[in-house]
Amino acid sequence: MSVSRSVVKGIRNQNQKSSWGMAVNVYSTSVTSENMSRHDIMAWINDTVCLNYSKIEQLCSGAAYCQFMHMLFPACISLKKVKFQAKLEHEYIHNFKLLQASFKRMNVDKVIPVERLVKGRFQDNLEFIQWFKKFFDANYDGKEYDPVLSRQGQDAIPPPNPGEQIFNLPKKPASSPSAGAAAPKSTPSPKPGSTPSRPSSAQARKAPGSKNAGDGETHVAQLNEQVSSLKLALEGVEKERDFYFGKLREIELICQEHGQENMDLVQRLTDVLYATDEGFVVPEEGHVQGDEQTQEPEEY
Repeated sequence: MSVSRSVVKGIRNQNQKSSWGMAVNVYSTSVTSENMSRHDIMAWINDTVCLNYSKIEQLCSGAAYCQFMHMLFPACISLKKVKFQAKLEHEYIHNFKLLQASFKRMNVDKVIPVERLVKGRFQDNLEFIQWFKKFFDANYDGKEYDPVLSRQGQDAIPPPNPGEQIFNLPKKPASSPSAGAAAPKSTPSPKPGSTPSRPSSAQARKAPGSKNAGDGETHVAQLNEQVSSLKLALEGVEKERDFYFGKLREIELICQEHGQENMDLVQRLTDVLYATDEGFVVPEEGHVQGDEQTQEPEEY
């Protein structure tokens, strides 16, 4: 009896998965489990896979997650395909696609919010790395692993921080005023009866404004990049602001609901909530209420 190719292929795939082993899925929430601080997380990432990340937002490239999966399950992902020097969003998406494929191979149930992570926003990346740390702890067997050797010579350059590069763009050099004010060279007056010579064709073809036009286009491109980076940074700041405002609002409601049960503690909490810095001007009540009605904090 002949065996079909599809059956043979299925058996091979099943044997390959069995050799890898299946991942232990982790389900946790901020209510049921404790999370590491951002500083502890950054130290763990850099020490474990020999990276030099300085901010949670830099995890948006997806490269670190790919190496962690290679550390846990070496056969589920090829680090040759990972872009460890990714700087652009489409490169981040490429890395996260590799991560998604490795999750699928290991039967990891977690859904990766790629569209949110690649934007480099703090809260999205913090929540995902906190989950991933628990996933890593549940699956790591303590075996030796050389992250630098595993990258096979690829330099793991941290991605730029969202909104950071906009202040380090090269400025357009200002032209020296002395050069523009230099006195023109005197030309000898033509002899009587002689006709002035015409400029050569090579001189006529010179376009003194072409270089300036090229510099202007470069400067415009830099300004557009600044605007895009500022918009991205602003979105992240606004989302983080709304997140913490929502937390404070929940605390305020709890204080109002249980104000009579523990008056001393509630009073101390409300004092902290309503404390203002020196020189702070409280907005008008109507304006604040209008903002609360038109904009609700996002849920996480």
